[in-house]
Amino acid sequence: MSEPKYDLAIIGAGAAGLIAADFAVKLGARVALLEKDRIGGDCTWTGCVPSKSLIKVASVAQNVRTAAQYGIDSGSVVTDMSRVRDYLRSTIEHIYAPTMPDVLRSKGMDVFMGAVSFVDAHILQTGAGRIYAKKILISTGAHPRLPELAGLAQVPYFTYLQIFENDRLPRRMTVVGGGPIGCEVAQAYCRLGAQVTVVAEKLLPREDDEISRVLEAVFAAEGIERRAARATAVRRDGQTIVVPTQVGEVAGDLLFVATGRSPAVEGLNLDAAGIEHSPGGIRVNRYLQTSARHIFAAGDVIGGPQYSHLAGWQAFQATRNALLPGRSFGIPKAMPRVTFTSPEVAQVGLTEREARARYGDALRIDSLDLGKVDRAVSEGDRRGFLKIIAHPCGRVKGAAIVGERASEAITELVMAIQRGIKLQDIAGIVHPYPTYSIGVQFLVTKMAMDATFHGPKGKLLRIVSRLYR
Repeated sequence: MSEPKYDLAIIGAGAAGLIAADFAVKLGARVALLEKDRIGGDCTWTGCVPSKSLIKVASVAQNVRTAAQYGIDSGSVVTDMSRVRDYLRSTIEHIYAPTMPDVLRSKGMDVFMGAVSFVDAHILQTGAGRIYAKKILISTGAHPRLPELAGLAQVPYFTYLQIFENDRLPRRMTVVGGGPIGCEVAQAYCRLGAQVTVVAEKLLPREDDEISRVLEAVFAAEGIERRAARATAVRRDGQTIVVPTQVGEVAGDLLFVATGRSPAVEGLNLDAAGIEHSPGGIRVNRYLQTSARHIFAAGDVIGGPQYSHLAGWQAFQATRNALLPGRSFGIPKAMPRVTFTSPEVAQVGLTEREARARYGDALRIDSLDLGKVDRAVSEGDRRGFLKIIAHPCGRVKGAAIVGERASEAITELVMAIQRGIKLQDIAGIVHPYPTYSIGVQFLVTKMAMDATFHGPKGKLLRIVSRLYR
């Protein structure tokens, strides 16, 4: 009996796989979507959706706690974690509903649930039997990367896979890791009422020091302790989990480990298809082709930046390359990232540290304190700043925004980098007032004006203006 034949088989039905499948069906391809666990992947079940839902709950608690500064009297904050968990589950189910297997099948794709592995470069073993695919896209995502800590296997701990199902508010919580996931969960649990200690040499180590300093000050003001050191081991002392560090011990009754993610390449039998890979991910070229050119890979499984928005974008490009003539690059020119703490941290392009390493001092760099943005002042959100890094010609090379709604305000700077738009072009666009994004216009206008009136050109303009008057 011959295997069912497909134009495209997609392994992994997370953010990337779902976008790829929908696009391929629209192109008229016969599509097989294969998922070993739950459709939606990390983003729906253990990542973006529950984490942002938890952050919302925590922000409500913080708003109640700080309402008096706005002239509103309120009672004390009491957190019922079982009801918090129920809220998180409700948002997950709402977003999962349009992606249930039967809904996807109604769109014209075949959905296979269960483990998947390669038999050869075109044949896949699924829980329902073997299938043949002319083209294949691998989008299996990533899983938590655990640190090499002595004793970790002997103590109870949470990663992002379990933390959003937690129904007990700890009295003392220890977070190992100062990256985006660690920072978001640490602040959320502190706002819900836990005493939180973060064990990390630096908060958001990928970002420039001034960003880390702002977040450190915010965390300290909210009562989050940071142990600026590496964890060296873990042990259990009765009901307490003790984390020795390079500068003393931290004790708590809940341990959250957030030390990164690793590409999910295990169990696929990639060697049978001739696909080059390593623990760091599947190797692809700039068109997202693997070493087997009819097989593509996208998203977290290829290593590099791990964001749902990037995974979805890459999956679209990979599907386009697999099913249409011509080829599109699978690496964007501008890659935004956001940490959804309060204030939010949004970054695109080069950091100042990276830009100076590449261009030296031949840069135009300026910043604007959020306290000078009227909307931020009105809403009491003055913690943070905007920073733009530009080439001497005026093209934006990088930007950072620290503040509430930074995730929304960064978008036009993503477009500027992607399209090579100059400062003066952004300055010439009318921005609505009062908004957070008008801070971008204020800053680019200042930078463009400073460049215009600097040196001989500025002197000439002043002379022309004087003669005209």
